[in-house]
Amino acid sequence: MNITRREALQLGLMGGGSLLLSQGFPMSASASEVLSHQIERFKQPFRPPPVLTPKRSYEGGKRPLDVYEITMQKASVQLAPDLEPTEIWGYNGVTPGPIIRQRGGFRGEDKGRSSLVRFINKLGSTIENGEEVPIETTVHLHGMASLPQYDGYAEDLTPPDHFKDYYYPNDRAATIWYHDHAIDKTARNVYMGLAGMYIVEDEEERRLNLPKGDYDVPLILQDVRLARDNSLLFNDRRQLSQYGDIILVNGVPWPYMKVARRKYRFRVLNASTSRTFQLILSQKKDGLTTQDWLHVIATDCGLMEKPVKVGLDFSSRDRPPRVLQIWPAERYEFVIDFSQYPSGSQLYLQNPALQFSGNIDSDIRVRTLMRFDIEQGGVDDSDLPDKLRDFEPLVDKIQPGEDPPIRQFVFGRGLDWTINGKTWSTERVDANPEPGAIEVWELINRGGGWIHPVHIHFADWQILDRNGRPPIAYERGWKDVFRVGHFETVRVIAEFGRRNGDYIKGKFMFHCHNLVHEDHSMMTQFEIGEGGPDPFADPPKPISEMRSL
Repeated sequence: MNITRREALQLGLMGGGSLLLSQGFPMSASASEVLSHQIERFKQPFRPPPVLTPKRSYEGGKRPLDVYEITMQKASVQLAPDLEPTEIWGYNGVTPGPIIRQRGGFRGEDKGRSSLVRFINKLGSTIENGEEVPIETTVHLHGMASLPQYDGYAEDLTPPDHFKDYYYPNDRAATIWYHDHAIDKTARNVYMGLAGMYIVEDEEERRLNLPKGDYDVPLILQDVRLARDNSLLFNDRRQLSQYGDIILVNGVPWPYMKVARRKYRFRVLNASTSRTFQLILSQKKDGLTTQDWLHVIATDCGLMEKPVKVGLDFSSRDRPPRVLQIWPAERYEFVIDFSQYPSGSQLYLQNPALQFSGNIDSDIRVRTLMRFDIEQGGVDDSDLPDKLRDFEPLVDKIQPGEDPPIRQFVFGRGLDWTINGKTWSTERVDANPEPGAIEVWELINRGGGWIHPVHIHFADWQILDRNGRPPIAYERGWKDVFRVGHFETVRVIAEFGRRNGDYIKGKFMFHCHNLVHEDHSMMTQFEIGEGGPDPFADPPKPISEMRSL
């Protein structure tokens, strides 16, 4: 169904007699803008990232272990047929990096496995301010309950020609991701390509019979900007943000994807430095239609209790969320049922400006992300159940008269980006929850200039409210990234409990995941209990000492 003029006016979409996707001032012409417009949209086929297979597996012991190896190295990629190659820094020389798929869970029926991933740094050096400097890295598996020495602590750096082995328990099912976390260089390193998806499944999820195999599809969203020589142009706008005018889906600019008339499960990750996306389906390339549904089934930390429909609907008073807002580092999963559309039709995944997103650019080419070309397909034996999994609000675990500790963290700006007026220090701990404790943290933004997507390492959290109001329907699950908007207080709750069969102690970071803000000190740390492993307990080693796994 097409949107009427009256409905468009209600949405604030009508301007100059036409329905537009961009609400804002056009970007001024620049060297990079000329290059981006040389790339035609929907001319290149969609491709999923490669799936990494283990180099070796060990079946004995307390828990089976799969061993992987990833080399961080420079490579050249061609973003469009008519463009010269662009240098990227990639895991195994590709960006996004290869996907790791693992069996997780600690119940016997899950048959869960642990992982050891060896990351080898062969990135060499780069030029900064006219000087040659080494490219140092540290790897954070975002969403995993790793021990502190394997969590990608910002100053646990791996220099070039060194390696480090990271151990991961794969304790619960979720779509997570690995990316660089080097102190002061995270934004640059991730922007240059150091990001990849890591998927964990358990038996409970497999029994749901959601779309699987070729119909379980990763969507890794990024934005980049090219200089005249086709190099990636990194400009943090005086330490504010980094935006690109070329949209990449799994490393491909504005791809088209051939799909069958059946249900697909999409796992979407916002791996951008600063950009927020607002996802919606439409049957028009540069306009919006109604009754085109994304069925959101999972948040950052796994399946929700039940699906949530997202899309434009003017047919009832009980309207669903219009768009799925996905902030930097967030992951959501949704199902699209393409059987609702005839063979030969097309559907677009769009990013319209229906709600304030915090982005400060307005290039119209970022408003449509990819196209689905719908073809005749086979039998669809998958399901989209009304109930996905049990969800227990953590507030229900609090005993009467036992008020949980409440901590406040204010995200602001002084001479640098700060938390509670302070900048990053390895010597300071700003919270010390006990193992097993339930705590409420208040994430506070007292200004109107910036929105902060806040990521808290280690724990899975639930949103209690935003300025006293309930969270958006698709946020009502387990999460580890939280949008903290203008003049907003977001209350979140977590239990620092058993994540891999036992309590984990030690120091973990939390920070803004606008990576430019993180790199300019909007980061601090908390410590669970006392006496946990030191984040530097297993330092990187020279490649000359590397032995076969």
